[in-house]
Order: sequence, then structure tokens, then C-alpha cells
Amino acid sequence: MSIVNGVYVLIILVSQDVGINVGALDIVNFEKGLYAYVGSAQMSFEKRLTRHLKKVKKKFWHIDYLLDNDAVKFLKLFHKKAGKLEECKIAIILGKRGLPVKGFGSSDCKCTSHLFKLKNYHFLREFMRETAL
Repeated sequence: MSIVNGVYVLIILVSQDVGINVGALDIVNFEKGLYAYVGSAQMSFEKRLTRHLKKVKKKFWHIDYLLDNDAVKFLKLFHKKAGKLEECKIAIILGKRGLPVKGFGSSDCKCTSHLFKLKNYHFLREFMRETAL
């Protein structure tokens, strides 16, 4: 995998309704379905992605708690070379297409969320590159 630093969207499947303790957010209830998480890695993109996808790790980000659950599976990766500000712009786009999980992944910005429940993710291909892992 050779990916440039930038902004990414993880497409995640939650296979059943589940309540997950998400650190400072406490218990968050996730309905079965597709979710999109937007993040940024301005340095060491591959290292960040590899860390996200590990099951055994120290939980640091909200996404770590979600991906650690057995009912949750990573499906696809979208990315683009872009600065950190693009992360919130993509979160706004996702918010128009899906339901935000309030406060998730957005503790360092003014966004409502950086995780959204979606019906589909195909629209991401319009402005991001899909990458196979």
C-alpha cells in the first residue's frame, strides 16, 4: 500500500445493533448498517491506517473503540491528498447524506460528528479515490 498523506474515509459495517463504550462519549448505541468515518493523517498515513485496523491496541481515538467491537467490520477505504481542513469539509458533505453520531471523532473541531450512518457510500467516488487493501 502506497498512499499519500491526507484525508481518509473508512467505510464500516455494523452487523447488529450494539452499544459500545466509546471512552469519554460513554455508551453509544449503533444501529445495524453502514457508517463512514472521516479522519486525517498529515504524516504517516499508512501507519495510522494500520493502527486503526488492528484489533489489539491502546484505545486513543473514538474510532478505536468502534473498530474493536466484534460486530464491527472495516469494508473500504477512500482517501485524497488534502490538508487537515478538508477533513471537516468532507464531514459536512457526509452530514448531508447521512445521520451523524453526535460528538464522535470531532472533539478537536466544531463539527457535529466525523462518523455518519449512511445508506450507501458510492457518492464518495465523485471526489475521493477508493483504495483496495
